[in-house]
Amino acid sequence: MAVDRKRQIIEAATKSFSQFGYKATTMDQVARLANVGKGTIYTFFKNKDELFDEIISSLIKEMKAAADEAFNTSLTFHESVHRSIYSILEFRFTHQLTIKLFQEGREMGTPAVMDVIAKLEQVIIKHIMVRVSKAIKDGDIKECDPELTAFIVLKLYVSLIFDWEKDHKPLNKEEIAEIFESYILKGLSI
Repeated sequence: MAVDRKRQIIEAATKSFSQFGYKATTMDQVARLANVGKGTIYTFFKNKDELFDEIISSLIKEMKAAADEAFNTSLTFHESVHRSIYSILEFRFTHQLTIKLFQEGREMGTPAVMDVIAKLEQVIIKHIMVRVSKAIKDGDIKECDPELTAFIVLKLYVSLIFDWEKDHKPLNKEEIAEIFESYILKGLSI
């Protein structure tokens, strides 16, 4: 029964954070959505931050699983990295909670939200870094700084997917892959 209540609370909080953002979500609101007393929430979570952290940790696990699923060892390193990164970015920008968090981060700069955004980016960079390091070791790409390369790859993808389309026609997946190939991967090729 306790696990069901905790799950109810997490689902209600996720819904509230997704609809109203971090700043506007209150424990009273979560209690109402979960159909539990506010005190019940505190039997599982000390405060809103702890509840939020639980939800974000789960979100990060899902995002990693999506990226790992997209990485296909039968493809070339370049193709697999593209699929994996694109999968992460699609995940980030199709899940309602992440959409709301990025919106709140841009518009309000809420410190807890900015911390989560930084954490998500670090997870993505680390994921790419592991792939780059393995590719260097396997001789698929030339020696480079894996962390810097991962950072550049992520920022390029984000820019091509989200920043470019502010003033231009959106690029499709194939166009992004081609640009990525031309500007980054050929430079890393041996």
